[in-house]
Amino acid sequence: MRALTLVIIAALVFILAYRFYGAFLAAKVLALDPKRRTPAEAHNDGRDYVPTNRWILFGHHFAAIAGAGPLIGPVLAAQFGYLPGTLWILIGAVVAGAVHDMVILFASVRHDGQSLAEIARREVGNFSYWLASVAILFLLIIVLAGASVSVVNALFQSPWGTFTVGVTIPIALFIGIYLKWLRPGRIAEATVIGVILIILGVVLGPVIQHSALAPLLTFNKQQLSLMIAAYGFLAAVLPVWLLLVPRDYLSTYMKVGTMLLLAIGVIIVNPVLQMPAVTKFVAGGGPVIPGKVWPFMFITIACGALSGFHALVSSGTTPKMVRNEADILPIGYGAMLTEGFVALMALIAATVLPAADYFAINSPPEVFAKLGMQVQDLPVLSQLVSENLAGRPGGAVSLAVGMADIFSKIGGLRHLMGYWYHFAIMFEALFILTLIDAGTRVGRYLMQEIGGAVYKPLKDHNWWPGIILTSGIFTLAWGYLLYGGSISTIWPLFGVNNQLLGSMALAIGTTMLIRMGKARYAWTTFIPMVFLTVTTITAGYQNIVINYLPKHNYLLASISAIMLIMVILIIADSVRVWVKLLSQKEQDTHTKRLEKAPTA
Repeated sequence: MRALTLVIIAALVFILAYRFYGAFLAAKVLALDPKRRTPAEAHNDGRDYVPTNRWILFGHHFAAIAGAGPLIGPVLAAQFGYLPGTLWILIGAVVAGAVHDMVILFASVRHDGQSLAEIARREVGNFSYWLASVAILFLLIIVLAGASVSVVNALFQSPWGTFTVGVTIPIALFIGIYLKWLRPGRIAEATVIGVILIILGVVLGPVIQHSALAPLLTFNKQQLSLMIAAYGFLAAVLPVWLLLVPRDYLSTYMKVGTMLLLAIGVIIVNPVLQMPAVTKFVAGGGPVIPGKVWPFMFITIACGALSGFHALVSSGTTPKMVRNEADILPIGYGAMLTEGFVALMALIAATVLPAADYFAINSPPEVFAKLGMQVQDLPVLSQLVSENLAGRPGGAVSLAVGMADIFSKIGGLRHLMGYWYHFAIMFEALFILTLIDAGTRVGRYLMQEIGGAVYKPLKDHNWWPGIILTSGIFTLAWGYLLYGGSISTIWPLFGVNNQLLGSMALAIGTTMLIRMGKARYAWTTFIPMVFLTVTTITAGYQNIVINYLPKHNYLLASISAIMLIMVILIIADSVRVWVKLLSQKEQDTHTKRLEKAPTA
């Protein structure tokens, strides 16, 4: 199959979904009210609650939710062939992921910008609140440490990468000051300046690498670990308008722009997808993902179709900046569809490589040797990018090679293959870094809420000692795991825990819809919740029985079991509330019918 076919199908599906299903959710299910005052307006404090232009907020939200998931997950899932991943991205993003993001964003806006755990308290009860708080905090620490490891591995001993990614921070600070004090309201003007500066940072990367500044920008893994943790702390403490929003907004242009450029490259080059539609590994035993296509593909792709982490952003930074409820549709539903398109482009970039080359990159050499495959273009590609590409699993390298291969075939630019490859690596690092800043801030919010139950001033988002203390403790937690590197041993937990969080969020969203008197529309969240719950519990159980216990990894087995039990209890608690609410509604209806009945 030609890659262009998938691009056209995806564009049509997502456009139609936004126009019809998204509009249905906005008008009928949630009944968005443009005249209703939002938390950003009611609590405007200039730091966390800040009314923000919808397109700037779209940029922040997209940058925050689009971490490594939509890039790495689909690439790893390509092991099963291009068809299973394509179907799940298209269907999952439309009826599950975008619904999940939009409903939780709406719920947080209606609950004064509070976190998912606080929404669980108000909609379900205190029992679910404490379970959700622990589960979310645990997930955040794992995902931030794991994502940071990816950035460290991409940037260590790389002055080009360090400069390109690092320069986005002072640029963001400048744009934040520019819009706040120098030229308020000049969004288009600031955008042009910011994008030009970021592009300049990318272009100057190779120059810096071969200059006298290179040694000053060359760091080992431990140094980078400390620097990334320090960045996360600053992003959690500083006002959102100063660093977080402008950096995420501007990096979104690079992210979306790169993916649009990749789409243009696919249109011009129109490469053939060399990976089969379905491989023999759908039945299990693959070198990249050991399990079967169900349930493991749905856990692996994660952010490209549905991600529980998105609920933390949709109930974290974003709802505190929504200026108008009508903006929830493009930000909540639209950003997820955009991420789905990014995921599909990543899948295409991986599957245009010859199947043997894909497996040679994503498998350890000793594992690939047992597959009986012969590499095709890999030696030439390695020479073009000046890197040994074989035996570098994890998805990032194969995605970068696939992107670089497509870019380099546009207009005879094959001699720039090395530049495109390193650019793609940095592009992936930017995706992940935006997850770190938003995730750390969400963790700070959650720690303030939990700590406020013990010491009330901690709940005050204007109390600087509390802000600094909770940001420091949370950053120390994931920074410690990052510095020690032990997170690599429990990273597989993220896939399961992430989707368990998605199931929990959909259960809470279903409860809210029933409370709002929208029980007839509760299927919009209930159906994806049931599918995701069954799939993820199955994957979690198989992880414990097949992967953890046989290897005597009792710690991971215990943590997995605890997370499974907590989410099952939250869903059961939600079902209890559903039954109560629906029974009460039925009783009220029956009473009203009797009152209206004619007397004898």
